[in-house]
Amino acid sequence: MALRLGTRRSTLATTQSGLVADRLRALGHQVELVEITTEGDVNTGPLASIGGTGVFASAIRAALLAGEIDLAVHSLKDLPVAPHAGLVVAAIPPREDPRDALVARDGHTLGELPAGSVIGTGSPRRAAQLEALGLGLEITAIRGNVDTRIRHVHDGRCDAVVLARAGLARLGRTDEVTETLDPLVMLPAAGQGALAVECREDDPVRELLAQLDDADTRACVTAERELLSVLEAGCTAPLGALAEVVEDLDGVELSLRAFVGAPDGSGSLRRSLTGPVDDPRSLGARLARLLLEDGAADLVSPPVSPPRPTIQEPPA
Repeated sequence: MALRLGTRRSTLATTQSGLVADRLRALGHQVELVEITTEGDVNTGPLASIGGTGVFASAIRAALLAGEIDLAVHSLKDLPVAPHAGLVVAAIPPREDPRDALVARDGHTLGELPAGSVIGTGSPRRAAQLEALGLGLEITAIRGNVDTRIRHVHDGRCDAVVLARAGLARLGRTDEVTETLDPLVMLPAAGQGALAVECREDDPVRELLAQLDDADTRACVTAERELLSVLEAGCTAPLGALAEVVEDLDGVELSLRAFVGAPDGSGSLRRSLTGPVDDPRSLGARLARLLLEDGAADLVSPPVSPPRPTIQEPPA
């Protein structure tokens, strides 16, 4: 009997789910993709106003708990950090490149865009880091799939957009990237580039899915997500985090960097720590406490400000 794998309907989501399905087929299992429409797919408003963290996952999780599917594949950065009763992330496969990427007109890099250039992003994290650079760029809010966002550049409504490189790589579209942004310039979202394979906690399929798990990737994203948890920040917060397994003179360790910034660029913090690979939660919590001591709470939850101008799709 085929395993029923739940996925969002977008091209990127089905591509990512297809990668997991192929891994399972290579292990000798039949897999059927079951497409599910989520709130984040049908509601085109800003993520923060329609529920933020979890709007892409709730319908899929409901289908999983109802027994309509056997497993689900999510972009890990879209999952709330709190555990979901009855469900478990049974596998986190090897991570794709977690960095952000610029797609700009005329092949420009970020530093080549003139002051006043319009940069499209629906992410407060990206907007805050762009503002903090002080390049005089105009940030405008956008939503939509990869095609929609890149079309804003081709149609001249934006001079550039910022996207996750991982999604472009999985879609075979890295040739459109004009610059891959160094984490020193822009830290990615916690869990960016990683997939989460979820199933019911008591389902025997959990043991099968564990074969897809990558220990280093799990350690990295666990540290990043623990940072979010302690800061009580979701995927719509102006916060970036990146953990990496690195080697130094004392052996292998986990390095964690974080950015917290005001959406308007008026203030920001960058901090980093290292710790043992086998205790990622402790590392994430320690860095979060350091950020809180230095004033991160005021940046993560700033006073409400007027929304950024949003590019509207033209009538069909």
